[in-house]
Amino acid sequence: MVPVVSESHSHVLAEFDCLDPLLSALRLDSGRLKCTCLAVSRKWLAIGTSSGGLHLIQRDGWKQRLILTHKEGSITQVACCPHDEDFIAVATSQGLLVVWELQLERRGRPERVSVSWEHRAQAVTSLCWDTTALRVFVGDAGGKVSFLRAGSSKLGKGSAFVIFPVQTITTVDSRVVQLGYADGRLLVSSLSRCYLCDTEREKFWRVGNKERDGEYGACFFPQSRGLAGGQPPLLYCARPGSRIWEASFSGEVLSTHQFKQMLACPPVPLISYRTEPQYSHVQRTPQSVAFPKLLCLGDQHLLTWTDSAIYIFTPQTGQVLLWSEVKDVVEVAVYRSELFCLYGDGHLSHLSLLSAERCVERLLRREAWVAAASVCCMFQHTIAPSRVRKSIPVDRLDHLRSQLSSSTHSDLIGQLEEVISKLEPLDSASSSRRSSISSHESFNVLDCGIYRVISRRGSQSDEETSSLVSQSMLEEERLKEFSFGQEEDQVDHDHQSSERVEGERSEPSLQFHLPLSFRPKPPRIALQAVRDSVSSFVKKTTEKINTLQMNSDIWPRPDHREGGVQAELVPSSAPLPEEPEHEASVSQPNTENDLQELCTATERAAFLIQDPLVLLDPACLGEALEEWLPVLERVLGPPVEGHLGVEGWERDHPDCEDQSPSLEEPPADQGEEKEGPEDSPASGEEGNQRSDHLRPEGGGEEAVPVTSNGAPSEPIVVRPPKPLPPDLQVQLGPLATLFVETRCFRGMLKHPGDGGHTGVTTFMRRYFFLLDLERVRRMCVLSFHDQPELQSSFMEAMLELTQSNKVVEVIHKGDLLKSLRSLRELQPWSTPHLLAHLHRLYEKHGEVAVRSFTQFYPAVLPSDIMTMAQPSHFLAYLDNLVQSRAEEQLRLAFLGSLLQPESLRQDWLQLALSHNAPQHSDTLTSDGHPRWHSHFFSWGYGRFLSLLIRLPADLDSKQNMAETCRTNGYWTGYLYLCCELQRRSEAFSAICRLDDISLLEEPNGVVPQTLDEWKTVIQMSHQCSRSLQQAQACAGRSLANGSLDSSNQLSPESLTLRLARAVGPDRALAALQECGVEVELRPHSALVCELLRVAEKRQRALIQTMLERCDRFLWSQPA
Repeated sequence: MVPVVSESHSHVLAEFDCLDPLLSALRLDSGRLKCTCLAVSRKWLAIGTSSGGLHLIQRDGWKQRLILTHKEGSITQVACCPHDEDFIAVATSQGLLVVWELQLERRGRPERVSVSWEHRAQAVTSLCWDTTALRVFVGDAGGKVSFLRAGSSKLGKGSAFVIFPVQTITTVDSRVVQLGYADGRLLVSSLSRCYLCDTEREKFWRVGNKERDGEYGACFFPQSRGLAGGQPPLLYCARPGSRIWEASFSGEVLSTHQFKQMLACPPVPLISYRTEPQYSHVQRTPQSVAFPKLLCLGDQHLLTWTDSAIYIFTPQTGQVLLWSEVKDVVEVAVYRSELFCLYGDGHLSHLSLLSAERCVERLLRREAWVAAASVCCMFQHTIAPSRVRKSIPVDRLDHLRSQLSSSTHSDLIGQLEEVISKLEPLDSASSSRRSSISSHESFNVLDCGIYRVISRRGSQSDEETSSLVSQSMLEEERLKEFSFGQEEDQVDHDHQSSERVEGERSEPSLQFHLPLSFRPKPPRIALQAVRDSVSSFVKKTTEKINTLQMNSDIWPRPDHREGGVQAELVPSSAPLPEEPEHEASVSQPNTENDLQELCTATERAAFLIQDPLVLLDPACLGEALEEWLPVLERVLGPPVEGHLGVEGWERDHPDCEDQSPSLEEPPADQGEEKEGPEDSPASGEEGNQRSDHLRPEGGGEEAVPVTSNGAPSEPIVVRPPKPLPPDLQVQLGPLATLFVETRCFRGMLKHPGDGGHTGVTTFMRRYFFLLDLERVRRMCVLSFHDQPELQSSFMEAMLELTQSNKVVEVIHKGDLLKSLRSLRELQPWSTPHLLAHLHRLYEKHGEVAVRSFTQFYPAVLPSDIMTMAQPSHFLAYLDNLVQSRAEEQLRLAFLGSLLQPESLRQDWLQLALSHNAPQHSDTLTSDGHPRWHSHFFSWGYGRFLSLLIRLPADLDSKQNMAETCRTNGYWTGYLYLCCELQRRSEAFSAICRLDDISLLEEPNGVVPQTLDEWKTVIQMSHQCSRSLQQAQACAGRSLANGSLDSSNQLSPESLTLRLARAVGPDRALAALQECGVEVELRPHSALVCELLRVAEKRQRALIQTMLERCDRFLWSQPA
């Protein structure tokens, strides 16, 4: 049962859309790049990143328009100009402030119109724009507050070349927490006080007399226009203990709002597609919260947040509108009633503050039936009043109830029915308005329930109607700006189409129901609703007629094989009238006999394979299925020569002369309704493209032959060619699936004409309606490398099977975010059907779509994506999937779980080493050795490679991986695997050629453990140093990979110093002489050796002294 919230709650925070695909497309969902700050305006969503990039996302369609780069550190603050969205202010981690002019209207390149280093080496904590002028106020962690004017060509000729000086306004006593500006006054909130500054007269006031200690925000709040038009705004300043000061525009404290006791109420659940809303009536303890920032939300509400919750207040009444538990919120940006939240792990969410009835209306429009029903039951007190019937009529709630599944949501349906029974009818105002219309105007009621009013000029009802229409248009405009995805209604306005639509509406035979409230809607929306309803009705009627005709045309085929001689069928232009009756009387018993024969053969085969001796013996199992297969082909197979003949098929199907005998409609048990005509140009175009894409490239044994137009000669049958009893179809399914599996895994691929045997691909295309989709999907994945034509045929069949799904229309529109949202609403997913939709998305959007498929794991596995996507795109998906795990150890274990089978390890390693990788000539010499400093090159999938080589594996796998890393020049992984394989001499040889002494240090290096290993490294280093000097002398210049920093250079001298630190300088020099290497130590190295000798002597003396003291102490003790 869904709990009911208290009547004091009327609003909710709702999350309708997911921004994860947007971050994935921007590659901000990895551990390397993260979102650091954000700002929002009417036009832009600005996202700052840790790499110094600022992404500007156009909210109309959510398309990325610009990337502004900064080399001065990561982005810490960003602010959009409220009165001119062509200007954006950005602050970096080094204290730089930049004002950008985007110049989109003139189609120019963005320019830095103002730059300030006034806050160098200080963390900028707050930015605030002037509400009328082009200037930005800046506050930092040191308490300094300054402002910067932005030059622009919009201000006149030559103004863009004027450099305005940066002016410091004041320096407060502690770090600036928040800035606000309104009507010429600047509000500064620090850790201890709030200050009010008149920027024109340069006067300062303190807000209140009491200090505080901590992060507390403050903001201006505009007074309501209806109550106090033209009055200056109020000030709200946060105080300890869940309190907020309300102050006048001059800084005088008027009252203190106490919210501690009010916050003891239960939190209102967040309405989200991610989780089901959970509500508890248990009262909480009073909350003493420090509000770090205060923001205006809409015209009447005040918003603040902590790391565990979001709070919204109504300051005019001093009440808590709602508070919801939202974890790990770092920053919130607000535009009107929309919230964009940034979390600690770098991901974003888009929330909306809505009344409960508006939330239900939005959920119904998005067809989120379960969430809409839950909100209705949870907020019964807001749904029941009569005023809500204008936006949520009773018939819409009845439609909502019909969309819920009685098997999985029986309790929710019962609770929703109880809510519907308590609904109040429309109030008297609506009825009086109807009577007013009927008395002053003539009208007629259409069949769909719409009032067609003929207005009289100058009448009172005309004014009322026009006011209602204008009010509804304002509501629709506000709703367009408020919604996440702006969906434009495209309606034809020509005179002929309007006459046609009105003619259809007045047709008495078109009985359809259109759920509309009495409130008149704008003409465009009304026409669109009527057109959609009429089209839906005509479409369903046409489908019904076609279905009836098809059932009357498809007669069972008579079988003439028992007579021994095939009947000759002579076509006649004037058939006798008695022929149909004769055919019906002959074919009916033959059909029954065929089905009975098929049922007997199926039961016999099922009985045989229940014997373990038959089931576990491939030969016996194949014989049992071979006995059953001819009966299946004769009864349900296509008409071929020797059975009925082409002429017989044309006689039984006179309307399908040039068509394949397969039916393109999906089976009835799939629960999907056909939405469009079969012969639409769009569907035919998509089918041709899909068949071309899915045709196997390799010339295997079972390659499906194609005709000249590219269509396969063996059609895919997704629906039984004749009605089957349900129990027979249940028995046929496991046998058909078992036949496909045994033929596939035994490699018994034969051509369709070889002695009546049917190949795997051909059998799957003919009898796809019998197969278990999930088992066939797993079989196709396992056999993809050997038999790719199976996967192609399976995907082609699934595309045809899901063609009538509503999600397909959304995918064809090209909006990736809406398509992914529609797929998420299909939960619980059926993996084969979901794969078909993901295949369409991949064909439409490519790599961007594949990167977002990680949200469907584990319903869709990497093995499924590998059969669908290109190798480079699959690698991007795999890297995103692994990096989605938060901790390093979790990623390692998760990657190990994905390696099924184990042979994928080598394939994935080779794939990651061949994409976004350095050239082989940059990492390998001509003789296959490491090139100098080539380990400093960056690898695009370095993190994935690091995890892959660290996974536990057997000896052969590690040896193969080490050889692969060596041949591709991935020296970091090669050194790690050499240590794992105890091939330390090879590792030391590679390190000497790479010439980086840091590779001999922990934690990632290979440290010599014995004196012999040190000698080996010194000898190798001496040889490599001489060859390097010879190469440099021949080339006449230094090598190009990396820096010539001598501190990291690997030479016998540097190795001797390292050995001296480990075993002492004397033993190190002796080892150097034993190696036969003559090294003349530089003065610095000689001094280091001398200091090591002195330190060693002192250490020995200290140890000797301590031992003597211990000895004396022990001898002094009595026995």
